[in-house]
Amino acid sequence: MANRKVGIWMYSNSGGTVIEKKIVDLLKEREIDVVTNLDLRFARGSKGKIICNNINMLELDLFFSYNAGEQTVAQTYMYETLNRYITTINSFEAFALSEDKFKSNIALHHAGINTSDFFLCHRERPEYMVEKFREWRKLVFKPVDGWGGNGMTLLESSQSLDSLMPFLNQSNMRHIYLERFIDNDFTDFRIDIVDGDFIACYGRKANDREWRTNITSGGSVMLREANDEIVDIAKKAVKALGMDIAGVDILYDREKEEYIVLEVNGIPAFATPEQEKIGLSFNDKKIHKIVELIDSRTQYKKIG
Repeated sequence: MANRKVGIWMYSNSGGTVIEKKIVDLLKEREIDVVTNLDLRFARGSKGKIICNNINMLELDLFFSYNAGEQTVAQTYMYETLNRYITTINSFEAFALSEDKFKSNIALHHAGINTSDFFLCHRERPEYMVEKFREWRKLVFKPVDGWGGNGMTLLESSQSLDSLMPFLNQSNMRHIYLERFIDNDFTDFRIDIVDGDFIACYGRKANDREWRTNITSGGSVMLREANDEIVDIAKKAVKALGMDIAGVDILYDREKEEYIVLEVNGIPAFATPEQEKIGLSFNDKKIHKIVELIDSRTQYKKIG
């Protein structure tokens, strides 16, 4: 009979169901029981209990959350609460830090890691944004907690700046977050790290009508070799944010002639079946490393 029990919430599209089954099977080989489909949107809490899918999650040894596409305010609220009482991967603190572009870039810069120039002000002071536009001349507006390129706007003319203002006035955003546009070739590096170890490197390329490399914005995946410098940068970035699992997006700044960490993603996707066909073959390595991480974290809890 299994003496440890972990919960998983895994995305199901793009091959996620197959990935989850492999993780579950490997955990069971290590006598670790697994409960799946723990979507915290449907959790309910009471005295001594957080019930989800008929399981009291406070009795789990660990919760592994890996679903970027269906995050909600309710889900992250319960995630934060659980993190106080059971082990989570990533920890909620690290996950929340990586989700906030301003806070994560502050942490990266403090750790001596190159980022783009960035700026934040309250939405009630849009004149500060105008001042930054005059200084940088070409910049990117981003929601501080957005992902997949959603809500990003390239500002390179007074007209583009003027068109953004009505959107800001109608939105519920509290902050204006800006980054200096990085002179790049519209490709990036995605470096996957699990428990401090390098897992894989691949690239993404923007389509001919776009400047964003995100897949959801029309970008495409490309095979790409890592070099020691970018792997070292990625490992340092993940450590600076205290993350167990992360995908680090890196651009090469042609103007400054240096690599720049653009973003650190706490839920980097596995290769889809279509991407595996073009040569992305890191899924099994990543699965085994995640299983080892879950095993070690639950053993530590058992001993402690």
